[in-house]
Amino acid sequence: MTERLNKLVEYFETVTEATVPQLRNFYASDAYFKDPFNEVHTVEEIEHVFAHMFGPLAEPRFFVHARIEQGGEAFLTWDFRFRIKKYKPDVEQAIRGGSHLRFDAQNKVCYHRDYWDAAEELYEKLPLIGGLMRFMKRRMA
Repeated sequence: MTERLNKLVEYFETVTEATVPQLRNFYASDAYFKDPFNEVHTVEEIEHVFAHMFGPLAEPRFFVHARIEQGGEAFLTWDFRFRIKKYKPDVEQAIRGGSHLRFDAQNKVCYHRDYWDAAEELYEKLPLIGGLMRFMKRRMA
């Protein structure tokens, strides 16, 4: 793997609320980011997305399991582990997903698209809506 990807993975796996501003070291100023809840077009907005997770979540952290890199693109598979402060703060939750990354000529991320199933990985774990999601899933099967 290239040094740029290794350093980026290390950043993701160790990011804290205090180190969120260091995202600028890895992302282009006009970087694009999309996940199931956000679609933003600047590094400042991406920082806001990452900073926001420290509000409702306790101990949010990423564990990267696999990396594939070819040319100016990479794909990561990861687990995002966290606790929800207001809902079962003693129970660790996990979201499994992947990230498609593209790098610009300066080796900064210019495109970041996260793929994960919000229904299965998040909604089914919440009170009230979780029961509805599990019921709908059984009915569709």
